[in-house]
Amino acid sequence: MKKTIAFAAAVLALSGCGAMGGGRQIEVRTGPTVQADVSVHLTNNLTQAVNFYVVSGGSDIFVKQVGSNSTENVPILGVAAGSTVTLKAVTVDGSRTYTRDNVALNGVYEWKVP
Repeated sequence: MKKTIAFAAAVLALSGCGAMGGGRQIEVRTGPTVQADVSVHLTNNLTQAVNFYVVSGGSDIFVKQVGSNSTENVPILGVAAGSTVTLKAVTVDGSRTYTRDNVALNGVYEWKVP
C-alpha cells in the first residue's frame, strides 16, 4: 500500500513538472561589459604566484592571482579612479607579503614585486 501511494505521488509530481516548464522558452543574455577606469601593471619577479589585492577603506579586495615570473595588466573594478589605496601581494604559500601604500589609482599604475 505504501509503495503504491509513493509511486502515485512520484508520477503526479513528475507529470506536473513537465506541464509547468515544458513549453516555456527562456532567453539568456550577458550583461553589459564593465570597463575599468584604472589598472595595475603588475610584474611578479618571484618564483611562485602571488594573490593580488587592493586594500580600500580597510577592506582587502581580491583582484587576481598572478603567476610566477610574469607580468600582467590587471583591471581594478569596483574602485573609483582617483582613490588612494594600498596594493598588496601575498605569496600563494602565505609566507611573504608585499605592500605599496598610498597609491593614487589613475590610469595605469606600474608595480614590481619584489
